Amino acid sequence: MDAEKLAALRARFEDASGAETEDPLFRRIIESQFQGDRRAWPFAGLATFCGAPFQADALTNPPEIGLIGVPMDLGVTNRAGARLGPRAIRAVERIGPYEPALHMAPLTEARVADIGDVPMASRFSLDGCHADIESHFKGLRQAGIRTVAAGGDHSISLPILKALGAGRPLGMVHIDAHADTGGPYEGTRFHHGGPFREAVLAGVLDPERTIQIGIRGGAGYLWEFSTASGMTLIQMHEFSQMGVPAVLDRVRQVATGPIYVSFDVDAVDPGFAPGTGTPEVGGLTPLQVQQLLRGLAGLDVVGGDVVEVAPQYDAGTATAQIGAQAMFQILCLLVRAPSFRT
Repeated sequence: MDAEKLAALRARFEDASGAETEDPLFRRIIESQFQGDRRAWPFAGLATFCGAPFQADALTNPPEIGLIGVPMDLGVTNRAGARLGPRAIRAVERIGPYEPALHMAPLTEARVADIGDVPMASRFSLDGCHADIESHFKGLRQAGIRTVAAGGDHSISLPILKALGAGRPLGMVHIDAHADTGGPYEGTRFHHGGPFREAVLAGVLDPERTIQIGIRGGAGYLWEFSTASGMTLIQMHEFSQMGVPAVLDRVRQVATGPIYVSFDVDAVDPGFAPGTGTPEVGGLTPLQVQQLLRGLAGLDVVGGDVVEVAPQYDAGTATAQIGAQAMFQILCLLVRAPSFRT
């Protein structure tokens, strides 16, 4: 090794602490993570989404972005348990603060807070819970708070879209094993297999600006509404032939204007993410999910959700880890959205 170079490295780093950097972004991150030479313990203190500060008074002192739990799974058709998803995602340590592919640290670039869970009056009423979710998100929208929600089953997306899409139908990027555009059965239209049909019929979701990615399994006969309404549906076997770059090209053609991002963790192959209510083999890898979400940077993402994490089937916490990482990625997208702060 060159002696002069070694001397320069020693002069710069031999007595330096672990909290020194010349990069301005890394400086902001370090200032949020270190107290002197002491780094914050990820396993201590109150567990919050993505390590964001907890804020109980969001409606009176609004953050720019609220991370919020929706612990409700009354709409499931297979295995229950996603009501425990928000707790499991909050418990995941060491998500962020840096997003390397996008070179950003959202918690240092925006006022972000964990704003708790949606208050719901009854644990027994699906319709009642949906009404409470819609009302709460209307209040958050009126307060100017953009949101990333953690479910809960996928039926929660309907009342959220009713709140966020009222008066201006949203487009959507939907990553899932199931299209979730099925019709009514067994007495309800509001199960987790049909939220996006109902959102289109309610006038809050624009199907021609909606793209569904990773769809697979044996229930395709339930999803004719997707194509009939004008949604772009990329099934998993098509995804595997196209590859991520081509899929993202298609996304950018379809998902114009303000959009919502909905990520169901069962989009991921159950070999990686077993902790979900309706697993479907042959799905996405966690890396492909990251590539897809990172590829949405610059689209006008105004809200999103991560749903169907059911921790009782997730012995190694892998599914919750993926859910927490997806929540962080969607947070990054909100900060990068063209309409953020405009």
